[in-house]
Amino acid sequence: MSINISPLASQNLTEWRLLWQDYLDFYQVNLSDDIIQSTWQKVSNSENIKGFGAFVDNKMIGFVHIVIHPNTWNLTDCCYLEDLFVLPEYRNQGIGKKLIEYIYQYAQEHKYNRVYWVTDKNNHQAQQLYNKLANDSGVIQYRKNF
Repeated sequence: MSINISPLASQNLTEWRLLWQDYLDFYQVNLSDDIIQSTWQKVSNSENIKGFGAFVDNKMIGFVHIVIHPNTWNLTDCCYLEDLFVLPEYRNQGIGKKLIEYIYQYAQEHKYNRVYWVTDKNNHQAQQLYNKLANDSGVIQYRKNF
């Protein structure tokens, strides 16, 4: 199976929306159409937020979104891997790994000082992959929503 990873473009909107909804369903999150449209605009046409799709035979089967930002501990920007999703029927075939490795390469080419992400503590399947590709930072995330 040949996998192509490329930046999201306007022709990917319909497929991305279907995968994005599957991703939101997995996390049991409901977002308004305004937020979904805004997210699409950001991941497909923003300086600091980027989206990339994984394609097999021109069919989008996964995506990754990153947020580029400055930080107080380095002179160069960081890359936060905010979202990663692969259709269930394509999981355990190395696609998530390829998406992360693509982001690693992208980050190195752009001289970002690190790629980092968080995952749900109960998402053990994803953690099996992440433990092979990066180090658990031991950080606990706290949050207060407004």
